[in-house]
Amino acid sequence: MSTKDLKEKGTHFLLLTGSTLLMAVGTYFFKFTNNFTFGGITGLAVLIAKTGVMSAGDFNLIASMILLLIGMIILGRKFAAETAYCSILLSVTLSLLERICPMTQPLTDQPMLELCFAIALPALGSAVLFNIGSSSGGTDIIAMILKKYSSFDIGHALLASDILITIAGFFVFDIKTGLYSLLGLTVRSFMVDSFIESLNLSKYFNVVCDHPEVICDFIVHTLNRSASVCHARGAYSGQDKYIILTALNRAQAVQLRNFIRQNEPTAFILISNTSEIIGKGFHSI
Repeated sequence: MSTKDLKEKGTHFLLLTGSTLLMAVGTYFFKFTNNFTFGGITGLAVLIAKTGVMSAGDFNLIASMILLLIGMIILGRKFAAETAYCSILLSVTLSLLERICPMTQPLTDQPMLELCFAIALPALGSAVLFNIGSSSGGTDIIAMILKKYSSFDIGHALLASDILITIAGFFVFDIKTGLYSLLGLTVRSFMVDSFIESLNLSKYFNVVCDHPEVICDFIVHTLNRSASVCHARGAYSGQDKYIILTALNRAQAVQLRNFIRQNEPTAFILISNTSEIIGKGFHSI
């Protein structure tokens, strides 16, 4: 295995671990302590903890392990690798936090502030996991099983289960807690999508210029990207022009913009957002 492959696998592992721990911190310190019931297994764990049968962390551990075992049997070993790691790490971390750092009350007396962290931290962790093709298990395993054996609308089914668990919070706790949970459920779905979009955000360049060679050389040899060059004609001047098309990450976009301003000041630059770059960049036509 090459050094590059080892580096990529190491980065991937760190992303898996970091995002899962981020979810655990947000869930334990802000969600469990405030009895917020939105969100799959952890939401159900809050309800179970209220009955006194077991703690939220222990229920999450047991339920996640059962679902993980079912997933391994039905979906096979390929499914188990990363999902198993994230699911076990999340569940064990929550259970350990209950023992290492027991919480009898919320960190602050500001439930809205804590709701923001209860939504944002797990949403960011989930977005990173989804973005690298993994998940933290839980109800995602049920979704994978349903997807394999039926044409059932999984998204609506999971949303319906989340709504039922959230509504149960109105009766198990109080109206105030239920309303906070309902707000959390509503905001969380939008926030995960927003985080994923932000993580994949790139800059798409349309550069209209007279001398594309210098700019293309900078893109290829300095930024290690590629580009497409199209011949064009100015509608007003009738002069020949060239249009360079390329997509870059944010840091590279700043470098290219500054380079063009210094070396081709007459060029016209149009920059827009795009969701994702596939491969190393655009290939020349």
